Amino acid sequence: MTIDQTIDTTTVVAIKARMPHPAFLLEGGLDALSALSRVAGSTDLPEELLHLVHLRASQINGCSWCTIEHSKEMRADGASDERVFGVGAWREAPLFTARERAALALTEALTRIADTADPVPDELWAEVSAHFDKRQLAALILAISAINVWNRINVAIRQPAGQR
Repeated sequence: MTIDQTIDTTTVVAIKARMPHPAFLLEGGLDALSALSRVAGSTDLPEELLHLVHLRASQINGCSWCTIEHSKEMRADGASDERVFGVGAWREAPLFTARERAALALTEALTRIADTADPVPDELWAEVSAHFDKRQLAALILAISAINVWNRINVAIRQPAGQR
């Protein structure tokens, strides 16, 4: 593209998934994944916090479906555009509490477990443990794990955002 060429931003590219979603293809698949996703809701963790970590994991994993859906959920929770947009740069954005930062750090660590020999170092564990009791921490770990499962399925089949 030359400097004087422009991109037509009004054209929407139609993207199709490689196959139907595995959760719908296999008997019990949706029930199993949904049950895992619901576990975090069994504690007093705020939905807004769960949407925050779901969005961050989805950004890291490049899951368009989940990135868009969790952005919408954050907005529905009352989050400002700045807060939603700031999730990708949460370390530099002054929009998040210490508790949220701990959850986001844990989200990144558990999403990128292969990137370091000690993905959840003692310092990080101490930080999240200072903000969450054991039950909340268990729910947070399961919530992060669940969104990573959804992300990996969606990325594998190239599930387009806004389509099922």
